[in-house]
Amino acid sequence: MANEDHLTLVKLGVDAWNHWKDENPEIQPDFSEADLSRTDLSEAKLWGANIRVANLRMANLSGADLCGANLCAADLSGATPIGANLTGADLIGANLSGANFSGANLRGAHLMKADLSGAYLSGADLRGAHLGRANLSGANLNGANLSGANLSGTQLIETNLANANLQGCRIYGISALELNLDRTNQANLIITREGEPTIATDNLGFAQFIYLLLNDQKMHGVISSISCNAVLIMGSFKPDRLAILDAILNEIRDRSYLPIVFDFETSLRQDLTETISRVAGMARFIIADFTDPRSIPDELQTVLPDIERVPIQPILHSSAQRQYSFMFRDLQQYPWVLEPYFYESSQEAIASLKEKIINPAEAKARLLGKSRS
Repeated sequence: MANEDHLTLVKLGVDAWNHWKDENPEIQPDFSEADLSRTDLSEAKLWGANIRVANLRMANLSGADLCGANLCAADLSGATPIGANLTGADLIGANLSGANFSGANLRGAHLMKADLSGAYLSGADLRGAHLGRANLSGANLNGANLSGANLSGTQLIETNLANANLQGCRIYGISALELNLDRTNQANLIITREGEPTIATDNLGFAQFIYLLLNDQKMHGVISSISCNAVLIMGSFKPDRLAILDAILNEIRDRSYLPIVFDFETSLRQDLTETISRVAGMARFIIADFTDPRSIPDELQTVLPDIERVPIQPILHSSAQRQYSFMFRDLQQYPWVLEPYFYESSQEAIASLKEKIINPAEAKARLLGKSRS
């Protein structure tokens, strides 16, 4: 229950409250289960406060500092936390329907299972926010920054995401219909669960299709009837190898392909045969980074020989040449596997990307396409 002294103080006005808070920074305010509906809390210093299960309906929270506050299961429906600081705040299960969070800082906030239906989040900072199973139906996120946010299981029906940044979001299991994606940054959308090998692509609709492909047995038969413009990039992408990955992605995008990234570095699963087979089978061509052969699942060697008509361009650092020759020497007997490209440095690989990696794969794809027709 709320601390009655704290309630009395805050109802004296924001100036009185902030003065007390400045004098007592070590005390955690307790407004749990309190009725603060329609209260003017604009610019209030409420960082770290316990406001769980409180009634803040229609409250004015503009510019309030709620950094790290506990608002779990609180009711903020119709509230106006415009420009408020909610960095790292706990809003799990909160009712935020119709609230105005425009320009608010929700970076790293916990919004799992929160109801944000009809909420206004234009220009809000939601970088790294946790939105798993939240309801964002009818919400306005025009210009919001959700890069790196976790949207797993989120409901996005008639949501406005125009001009929003979704780069690097995890979108596993989302429900998305009738979205406004005008000028939305959709780069590197991750469609797999945490702990599974990262599979990412650059288009929300295509990402949902791949998700269905991987998780619905009935969809497997659809692959052969689809003319796909996707390029699969697979490998173990440690931090020191991200520059090469980014360069490949940029070149693939410039050529109007849809990149699909399959990162074995994040894998905790053992059996990847079916997953690799389904994703690889729909690609125009495959770029496989074998620089760290020991991190490549055994299933890959089983699957790749069976992916006929899909060119495979192996690339790897020259230091791994001996390991590659030992582990993957049998791959070279297949006509769809190109000669591996060995490079001395990331700079060399990036400089030779078009000539040594992309162009040969495209040429082989055209050749295999002709032989198939």
